[in-house]
Amino acid sequence: MTTTVRIPDDWPATEDQARAVQDELRGRVVLGEPGPPPGTGHVTGVDVAYDDDRDLVAAAAVVLDAATLEVVAEATAVGRISFPYVPGLLAFREIPAVLAALGALPRPPGLVVCDGYGLAHPRRFGLASHLGVLTGLPTIGVAKNPFTFTHEPPAAPRGSSTPLLAGAEEVGRALRTRDGVKPVYVSVGHRVSLDNACAHTLALTPAHRQPETTRRADALCRRALAEATGAGEYAA
Repeated sequence: MTTTVRIPDDWPATEDQARAVQDELRGRVVLGEPGPPPGTGHVTGVDVAYDDDRDLVAAAAVVLDAATLEVVAEATAVGRISFPYVPGLLAFREIPAVLAALGALPRPPGLVVCDGYGLAHPRRFGLASHLGVLTGLPTIGVAKNPFTFTHEPPAAPRGSSTPLLAGAEEVGRALRTRDGVKPVYVSVGHRVSLDNACAHTLALTPAHRQPETTRRADALCRRALAEATGAGEYAA
């Protein structure tokens, strides 16, 4: 079943308002907890898909058994896009839909894995951090590219990593999840250490570069968007 997204009345409408929210919430990020051990409990992937022409966003939340990586629950949400596209403020486009999908799950999500950034963000408050602060859940970001940050290439074997750097500050890690394949970019969101975030990422990538959480959520949100636009339910 797909939930309809409702945008909060006080949701930021301008870039200045969104940056003010980031400034307010950034201090609430918890960095001193290790987070749940990899391979235990549940781990949930969240992702979104857009149809900008129709002003639509679809979000998916897919819960996996962390030990077997089998799907144990999933939910989707579809609604209007809540914020314009602005680099560095993408969380404001995604969070209302992601929160609706998470809220529709029939069981607690456990660790949440975002297809994006946490501390590896120009304002140190990407989607994973924002979502973690709002929900209180442990969160990490696993991104496909390093955004504006630099890194040395990790060694070729799976599991190799190098710091993702903002000057001298380590904001995440470039992590090789497949031998000789382009790394992913892991950063802390909320209530998880960087070492543990990397360990979770490796546990979630037994066969592919991207975590199974992201792969499942990506496929599900694309399907939800296609069904919504095909049915015309949300057409303007």
